[in-house]
Amino acid sequence: WKERFFRLFAEEAGAERESFGRAFYGADDALVGTVPGDLSFTDTVELLSRGVAGALGRPEAAPGVAQRFLADARRALAVSRGVLSGLSARYRLGIVSNFYGNLAAVCREEGLSPHLCATVDSVVVGAEKPDPRIFAAALAAVGVSPGQAVFVGDSLPRDMAGARGLGIPHVWLRAGPGSPCCTGDRVIGSLRELPEALLT
Repeated sequence: WKERFFRLFAEEAGAERESFGRAFYGADDALVGTVPGDLSFTDTVELLSRGVAGALGRPEAAPGVAQRFLADARRALAVSRGVLSGLSARYRLGIVSNFYGNLAAVCREEGLSPHLCATVDSVVVGAEKPDPRIFAAALAAVGVSPGQAVFVGDSLPRDMAGARGLGIPHVWLRAGPGSPCCTGDRVIGSLRELPEALLT
């Protein structure tokens, strides 16, 4: 979310990376564990946008940023729903996220829940990626051992390192430059590539 919000705040409010980083992390941290468990995706994005905009001294930018973020996210979620729908016919799926305590509600609202066996929220579990406890909670919720699972993530320090720590095979969703953390890791550039990657 940080990079997506930065692009939008740069366009809408002329935000610079250094000041934006402080504003984003402050607003993000303020939401962790403080929102109702049933808070909607829309309300979550609007709260975060207002927090960042306020910290940047540009409160008027919040509505436009939130609207654009939601539109972009929902286009991406439409693709994700299609991929998850196909995968759920073959695999037990779960989402593991460093979130705010309302991940399950967001997944329900955005139509992901029918394809998932588990939504593992860092606030609910009491541990954030790459802490092994959140990965262990996900394995337990889906009912598999580390060797039977595959973890897909975009962050080398949080997702890949956390999965590697428990011996979970992993697929890196690469968003930019860099190299996989482990020799032989599968690398994809889009979630659309995941079904084929899981068969290799």
